[in-house]
Amino acid sequence: MTSSQYVSPFGKNGPRRAFLSDLGMGFTGLALGAMLAGERKSLGSPSDALWSPPDGKPHFAPKAKSVIWLFMNGGVSHMESFDPKPMLNQFADKSISETPFADVQSPEKLKLARVTVINDANGQQRNKIYPLQVGFKKYGESGIELSDWVPHIGSCADDIAFVRSMWTTDDNHGAQTQFHSGRHMLDGEFPTLGAWVHYGLGTLNENLPQFLSMGTREYWNARDGHYLGPAHDAIPIRVDPSNPLEYGASHRKIVGESQRLGFDLVRELNQLRAVEYPDDPVLEARIRSYELAFRMQASIPETLRFTDETESTLNMYGIDAPETKEFGMQMLACRRFVERGVRFIQVQHGGGGAGAWDAHGGLKSNHTKNFQAVDKPIAGLLKDLKQRGLLESTIVVFATEFGRTPGTQGSDGRDHHIYGFSVWMAGGGIRGGVVHGATDELGFHAVEDRHYVTDIHATILKQLGLDSRKLEIPGRKRLDIDHGVPIDAIIAS
Repeated sequence: MTSSQYVSPFGKNGPRRAFLSDLGMGFTGLALGAMLAGERKSLGSPSDALWSPPDGKPHFAPKAKSVIWLFMNGGVSHMESFDPKPMLNQFADKSISETPFADVQSPEKLKLARVTVINDANGQQRNKIYPLQVGFKKYGESGIELSDWVPHIGSCADDIAFVRSMWTTDDNHGAQTQFHSGRHMLDGEFPTLGAWVHYGLGTLNENLPQFLSMGTREYWNARDGHYLGPAHDAIPIRVDPSNPLEYGASHRKIVGESQRLGFDLVRELNQLRAVEYPDDPVLEARIRSYELAFRMQASIPETLRFTDETESTLNMYGIDAPETKEFGMQMLACRRFVERGVRFIQVQHGGGGAGAWDAHGGLKSNHTKNFQAVDKPIAGLLKDLKQRGLLESTIVVFATEFGRTPGTQGSDGRDHHIYGFSVWMAGGGIRGGVVHGATDELGFHAVEDRHYVTDIHATILKQLGLDSRKLEIPGRKRLDIDHGVPIDAIIAS
């Protein structure tokens, strides 16, 4: 007997309600109830009677709709990328104490970064100045000085705001978690920026997830929703047009119509919740997730069908060259997902171990290889978004967990550096062709317009029309620094 043949005294909705009532009395109902209770607990069981979850609408008029969050794992050297420091060459191989800038390691300077040690990251002194491993020049009409490792990104300099005065406090790779969430990994589990955006805003496309993740993530940074719940974790996507949704494929071949009938039946059974779970928002969210999973089986392969693109577009992303193909495909996928209404896409480059950018030794060969992989694809993304009119509504962020030390580690590397490093942003109402903030002459310390990592979060949320304080959940009060302060100097008027 099918659910539609079930005879019930409850009227036309009887089959659904009675069938769920029967299920609710059995083991399935117990399992479902326990599962839902666990999800409610993950949200902190808000007790404030006046509290209600977001309605999916921005709190004020947004200037952007989507975010592409590019994160370089391991720590990019700010001095050999977006904040060149020629003084490193002038004083190469000298101790910092032998330069006119000996005070950069003073306790007073370091206290600005909320640390009290004089040593560099990992508790080691890195006092012998290491020269620049690459040249630099001015780019664009704005004349911004950038490294020779980023000529393609440099060609987009007039569309980018470079923030050269970032700081953080975690001197090891937990700084990845800190940049994504604003909290130290030992502070507990806190949602990432992408999770907050997913939690606060409604969908732009019912056939695609609103929060995606590409690339390898470290085990300590593999979740997003935390106390917001697993529904706000990013959906992992592997950009492989031949097998784009491996975990979503059926174990055996199913005819499309049969699969549709199966999903329709599951939906009907889920919607029979009215007897045991009237108006339950958590179950409703679960039903929507199942339906989205079904729709994704068609929409994801279509989005990743790069045969729709012209040869010139593929070349612009570097998909025609082996060293840029993998990341180029991810960048093209980002544009196609944003084009179809995905809200937040985070891309991790160089995941695995400490991160591919972690150049404690061999910095020149390390950064040459890594920038060769990402420079052209990222520039291709910016140019493609701009020519299609999508950059106006899309924020692109280039971030990393920290910088590298001005002093050498070993013979040819740099250590982790938390006192000053660079991030850049473009699109979505962000001013182009500007440099904001500064480090000292050696690139040791952020000295002008200093910004903790959550100021980047606050800037993005402002452009999306979200007030982080209105997203707070009762019982989950956040510190003031968790919210950050928007960097208004880089926001277009």
